[in-house]
Amino acid sequence: MTPTPKPADHFSFGLWTVGWQARDPFGDATRPPLDPVESVHRLAELGAWGVTFHDDDLIPFGSDDGERDKHILRFKEALAETGLVVPMMTTNLFTHPVFKDGGFTSNDRSVRRYAIRKVMRNLDLAADLGASTYVFWGGREGSESDAAKDVRAALDRYREAIDLLAEYVLDRGYGTRFAIEPKPNEPRGDILLPTVGSALAFISTLEHADMVGVNPEVGHEQMANMNFVHSISQALWQGKLFHIDLNGQRGAKFDQDLIFGHGDLLSAFFLVDLLENGGPSGAPAYDGPRHFDYKPLRTDGVDGVWESARANMVTYLVLKERAAAFRADPEVQQALSAARVAELAQPSVAPGEGYKGLLGDRSSYEDFDVEAAASRSYGFVRLSQLAVEHALGAR
Repeated sequence: MTPTPKPADHFSFGLWTVGWQARDPFGDATRPPLDPVESVHRLAELGAWGVTFHDDDLIPFGSDDGERDKHILRFKEALAETGLVVPMMTTNLFTHPVFKDGGFTSNDRSVRRYAIRKVMRNLDLAADLGASTYVFWGGREGSESDAAKDVRAALDRYREAIDLLAEYVLDRGYGTRFAIEPKPNEPRGDILLPTVGSALAFISTLEHADMVGVNPEVGHEQMANMNFVHSISQALWQGKLFHIDLNGQRGAKFDQDLIFGHGDLLSAFFLVDLLENGGPSGAPAYDGPRHFDYKPLRTDGVDGVWESARANMVTYLVLKERAAAFRADPEVQQALSAARVAELAQPSVAPGEGYKGLLGDRSSYEDFDVEAAASRSYGFVRLSQLAVEHALGAR
């Protein structure tokens, strides 16, 4: 039976996802614009829990204070009517031509100052709406020519902006956490902080690194030919997975933003298994929103928008069921044991042993039977095949 999404699943969508009019670099829009209030109501009807947005998704760029207040009021009323929450918000620093060379890292100092002020204003709105996470996607923070951008200076400016905004949030007691969203390219030829690893390294240099994490996106890491499950594992390992964007991608190409699972299905299966079963004793490893950042196919009308929103949630739930069955299967448990998967959690050197104790243990080197160890089979093929069979519903 196909599972039914419900608010307890903590599924959320960006207004820019269902609201995408399907305009791309080679073609005009194929769908009419959607009223954000309609999107809130339709998502609630489908069983979603939350809705997220860039400032410009809700409030048209250039709106005066009166217009801005009206848009916010209508949105708040829709949230109250449906029970949807706003777990995350972000600022658009990439659409308007003023940001053609970036926001925080533009060569033009006046643009950088404007970008920081734009974010400050929207941090106030995020706090008012109860958004606990604020995402920074630097889509225009990069270059097409190495002659045009001093990357070291750009990273200084990027850090300066995040540090300043963190101070702003702390001074106002908002309790907001920041999450940096990496992407290797598109729309810039090369974007700063292209992968989860580079973002984590950057975060370690920040003044308030404790309140900054990452918001990895499936397609963005896979565009760089990275293993998304590995990237999420590292973010979890460092306690920095503050938010996540789910979608589908087929290989290292342009950002496809497919429905979740409609790209690399096996990677999606292992991702859901990690998020839902990868914590201590099989508990969920991640307790934040399951957020979908995708684009409904350009070939479909408005009916396809809502069908695709439902498809994201259903696919996740199906994979969640498959992952639970995989973990409960006695044959899988045997295969995991044969593969010594749990043994990796054991420290290589015992507590208190140190290198001196290791040197004194002849069984670890002098008497170690290298040939016997080399001849042992880990049985990874069997384990992997069991995962494939469970992912496909064959078991």
